[in-house]
Amino acid sequence: MSKDDIIVGLDIGTSSVRTVIAQKQSDTSKLMVLGVGVAPSNGLNGGIVVDVEEVIRSIVESKELAERTAGIPVEHAIVSINGSHIFSQFSKGVVAVSRADGEISEDDVARVINAAQAISIPNNKEIINLFPCNYTIDGQEKIKDPVGMNGVRLEVNALVVEGTTPFIKNLNKCVERSGIDVECIVFSNLAAAKAVLTKRQKELGVVVVDIGKGITGISVYEDGNILLSCVIPVGAGHITNDVAIGLRTSIDVAEKIKLEYGTVQSSDVGKNEKIVLSEFDENEEGEFSRKYLAEIVEARVDEIFSMVDDELKKIDKSGMLPSGVVITGGGAKLPGIVNLAKKALRLPAQIGYPKEMDGIIDRVDDPSFATSIGLILWESDENGYFQSSSSGMMDKISIDKIGKKIRKLFKTLLP
Repeated sequence: MSKDDIIVGLDIGTSSVRTVIAQKQSDTSKLMVLGVGVAPSNGLNGGIVVDVEEVIRSIVESKELAERTAGIPVEHAIVSINGSHIFSQFSKGVVAVSRADGEISEDDVARVINAAQAISIPNNKEIINLFPCNYTIDGQEKIKDPVGMNGVRLEVNALVVEGTTPFIKNLNKCVERSGIDVECIVFSNLAAAKAVLTKRQKELGVVVVDIGKGITGISVYEDGNILLSCVIPVGAGHITNDVAIGLRTSIDVAEKIKLEYGTVQSSDVGKNEKIVLSEFDENEEGEFSRKYLAEIVEARVDEIFSMVDDELKKIDKSGMLPSGVVITGGGAKLPGIVNLAKKALRLPAQIGYPKEMDGIIDRVDDPSFATSIGLILWESDENGYFQSSSSGMMDKISIDKIGKKIRKLFKTLLP
C-alpha cells in the first residue's frame, strides 16, 4: 500500500474530533474508508482554540482510534477550520494573455488566480481557500474553462475565504504537536458541501446548512458556482443550553434528554407524554411534558433557519433555490427538522449524507461525518496544480497546497 494512496481527513469540531483514513482505488472513482476515529472535543469554543493541550489530547485520541481500525499510521491530514472569525468575499483578477497567438494556457489561468489573491486584507487576516467561480475573456462572461480558448484579456471572479491568522496558527500548532503534518486547511462549510451535494444540485441552486455544536455554516451554490459561504453563531449546543434552562437541569442531563426525546415538531407530541428527570440522573427530581421540551427545541431551530433565510435574502435567493436546502452536521439528526426547514425556508429539504465512499461506510454514513469525508474528497481532487470538475470548470484551489508545491519545486532546483 503506497503512502501516496492514503488520504486523511481531520475534522476538528467543537463537540467531536473525527479522523477518517481512506485509500484511493485505481479501479474505481470511489475512495475506500479504512479507519475511523471519533473522540470528544475539548479546548475549543465556537471552532476557536482556547486550550492548546486539551485540543491536542482530543486530536491524538481520535487519531489513535483511526490508526487502530486501519492498521496504518496517520502522518499527514487535510484539516478543517471553522468559526465566526472566517469571512468570505469575492475578488476579481485580470491579466493579459501571454502567448502571441492569443491562446490561453494553464499558466495564464494560474496568473489570473494569483491576481485575484491580491486583495487588501487586515494584517491579522490571511487567505485560507480561493475558489475560481467563472472567467471572462474579452468581455465574454460566464466561461467555465478558458484553457485553449483565444483572447487578449482574461478575468476571473473568485471567492476568497479568509481567517484570523492567530486562530489559524493555533489550530496548526495543535495538529502538528499531535504528530500530524498539515497538508492544507479547508473551510469546513465547503468541505461538508463537497461531501453531500451532487453536480446537478449545484447547477440548479441549493443551500447547505451545516449545524454544528457552536455554530452553523451556510453555503449557497447556483449554476455550478458558489454564491455565499458564511457562519452564524448559533448551533446545536444552544438548543441544549435552552433545554437546561427551561427544565432547570444540568447541561449533561439536558443533552441526554435532547438526544433521547428531542423533536422540532411540537404539534406531533401528545400533551400527556411525560419525561421523568430521575431516569437520566438519580439526583434529579421532577417531571415535565415532552411537548414542552419539543416547544423549546423547535423555537431554537426555527431561529437558526430564520437566520439562514436572512442570509439568503441578502443575495436575493430566499425561497428561490430549486434544489432546496440540504441539512448536515450533528444537529441534522433532530427528528422533524426536515419538515421545519421546508416551512421556515419555503424550500424542498433533505438530510445530507456523505457520498462516493466504499469500505467501512457504515461508520461514516451519518450527517455528522460530512466535513471529514468532504476533506478526503477535497484532497482526492487536489492532485494537480489545479483541479477541473467533470464539466471542465476549475472550481477550487487550496492556497496552502500551492505554496507547498512551489516550495517543493524550488528545493528541486537548488544544488
